[in-house]
Amino acid sequence: MRMSAKAEYAVRAMTQLASVDGGVLVKTEDLAKAQGIPAQFLVDILSVLRTDRLVRSHRGRDGGYELGRPAAEISVADVLRCIDGPLASVRDIGLGDLPYTGPTKALTDVWRALRASMRSVLEETSLADVASGNLPDHVASMARDYLKQENRRGHHTG
Repeated sequence: MRMSAKAEYAVRAMTQLASVDGGVLVKTEDLAKAQGIPAQFLVDILSVLRTDRLVRSHRGRDGGYELGRPAAEISVADVLRCIDGPLASVRDIGLGDLPYTGPTKALTDVWRALRASMRSVLEETSLADVASGNLPDHVASMARDYLKQENRRGHHTG
């Protein structure tokens, strides 16, 4: 999975909004500064998120942004799909329409498993989970396993 900078910024901005008390409006400049996101880029991102009703904006001197619904009801997947479209696609072809035959036929199931794995993490992790640092057990477990594997390989990132 390759995540665009726009999608990664959107998740960070939404998580920042999830960390404030309900009803508190956050100005674009404050949100940009808090997460180190270029302000003009953030304006474009917030516009897309607003169109999908993931955020609400309020105009005026005391205006700003808030989440469109409770943070526990917005998954990371919701934000990523809003910005970048489907979580996993192969050349923008539906999995059932891939032209695999012979020895490559099972690749369709590999791609299905990949998509299911991403969904189990991204759809089941809410902004509230991320903002609180209290990730779902299976997500935290997968992250720990990943770190163990990387440490065994001698890598610390990736």
